Amino acid sequence: MALLLKTTKFIESQIDAFLDIVSDSATLFHLAMEDYLKDRIGQFEERLSQIRENEQKADDLRVGIERFLYERTLIPENRGDVLAILENTDEVIDNIKDSILQFSIEMPQIPEELDDLWMQTTRASVNAVDQLTFAVRSFFRDLPAVNNYIHKVYFFEREADQIGEKLRRHIFSLDIELSRKSQLRFFAIHIEKISDYAQAVCDRLAIYAIKRQL
Repeated sequence: MALLLKTTKFIESQIDAFLDIVSDSATLFHLAMEDYLKDRIGQFEERLSQIRENEQKADDLRVGIERFLYERTLIPENRGDVLAILENTDEVIDNIKDSILQFSIEMPQIPEELDDLWMQTTRASVNAVDQLTFAVRSFFRDLPAVNNYIHKVYFFEREADQIGEKLRRHIFSLDIELSRKSQLRFFAIHIEKISDYAQAVCDRLAIYAIKRQL
């Protein structure tokens, strides 16, 4: 029993570290968008570098947790669910990094009149990721609370969709070239999709939570 408790505590601490990185990456994404809109490009690129480092740290942690679970877990019946949760959540960081990287490559010119809706969409997506990390933590520590956080992820995902639609409508009302409108729409959708990925993880997390309660 002591060995089982020690194993569980170790895994929980590793998962906590992993989720901290996910949350930090979402915050960095938010700050990077603010930097970009304020034309603080050097600082924006620093955020990108930090997110790249976080992605690698998260990958290393995930692989270490997976190896530990396969080699040492004494009760393996929930192992597959835990691995799936980690892999799906890891994809959220991947998409945050891909989105920021695309900004760095293309450097779209965003009209100042879009700034407010742009940041509102960003905040909604970031909030969805934050609530996702709370949901995953609860899966391991406070199972009855999982659905509450999942509900909040869904709320912010809908918020990102609704504000994102307003943003895209505003983009196409601008008196600019169609090619530029298409580029801005592409980046607006990129931001919305971060919340979509958070929701997708929660769809599966909800099923795993039900299984644990049976």
